[in-house]
Amino acid sequence: MRHNKKFNHLGRKSAHRKAMLANMATSLIMHKRINTTVAKAKALRIYVEPLITKSKNDTTHSRRTVFSYLKNKYAVTELFREVAPKIMDRPGGYTRILKTGTRLGDNADMCIIELVDFNTTYVKEAKKPVAKKTRRSAGAAKPKKEEAPAADAPVAEATPEQ
Repeated sequence: MRHNKKFNHLGRKSAHRKAMLANMATSLIMHKRINTTVAKAKALRIYVEPLITKSKNDTTHSRRTVFSYLKNKYAVTELFREVAPKIMDRPGGYTRILKTGTRLGDNADMCIIELVDFNTTYVKEAKKPVAKKTRRSAGAAKPKKEEAPAADAPVAEATPEQ
């Protein structure tokens, strides 16, 4: 019986499953987005999000802990240098799963799993205002600034209309 054993074994022995998830997590961290099946993506999300949370605290202990899962020093460096500063203020939910349809050969449900803060498609950034350009011919003179009226000149007052 498998009572209270809730995680997906993905049809693999534990050593194969751990190695596969470590490789997929490394690819996700290095490339920020990977294509995989929905079942593997859901298992990967459970595997990689605690590692990303641990990367918020850049200490030797947390680096060694993450390295024990990933087994790739370049991925650990990328996680702590590039990914961690971007997700520092996010309280969780670092990955997004986008379903893309089915695989041609065996009809498996496919998806894209990506790091949320690295997809610029969904980010609404404020556009910088562009300075207006004037279209004058090369020989045209620039308009002169109007001088302030002299102190003794009469000033016309506007009367409100009713």
